[in-house]
Amino acid sequence: MRHPLWWLRTFCGYRLAHWLFRWQWLVRQPRAWRWMEGQFARMAGMGDAGAQEFYGHLLLFRGEGLGAREEGLRLLRQAAGQGRLKAAFQLGVQALKGSPRQAPDAAEALRWWRQAAEGGHPLAALKLAELLREGAPGVSADPSAAERMAERARQLGL
Repeated sequence: MRHPLWWLRTFCGYRLAHWLFRWQWLVRQPRAWRWMEGQFARMAGMGDAGAQEFYGHLLLFRGEGLGAREEGLRLLRQAAGQGRLKAAFQLGVQALKGSPRQAPDAAEALRWWRQAAEGGHPLAALKLAELLREGAPGVSADPSAAERMAERARQLGL
C-alpha cells in the first residue's frame, strides 16, 4: 500500500503541472517541461485514468520517437480500459491509421469506437457509422448498423 502523503504529493504535483500546461512559454522551457512531464508520468503510473488519458495523448502527439508513441498508446489502452471515452476514440483512430510496426486494423478500430460510442462519444459513433457503411478489410459493410450508429451520433449532438 502506498503512503497517503506520497499520493497527496503526487496528486498536487500533477494538478499544478496540468494547470501550468496552459502557458506555452513555460512548456517551451526544457527544465519546466521535464518537471511537468515527470508529474504527468508519476500520476499516470499510479493508475489514475484521467492522467493516463492526458499523458497518453501528450506522448502520442508530442512525444519524440517510436518509444514515446508506444508508451502513449499503452497509457491510452489503460485509460480506455477504465472507461475513458476519448482514449477509446483515439485508439480507434490509431488502429485504423496503423503505424510503422503495425498495419491498419479496421476490426480493432471498430472495437474501440464501439466502446466509445456506447459510452456516449458522438464522434466515435459517427466514425463507426462511416466504417460500417463503407466496410474495410476485416469489417463487413453493414448499412443497417451504420444507420443505427449515425442515428446515435445525431442523438449525441452531431
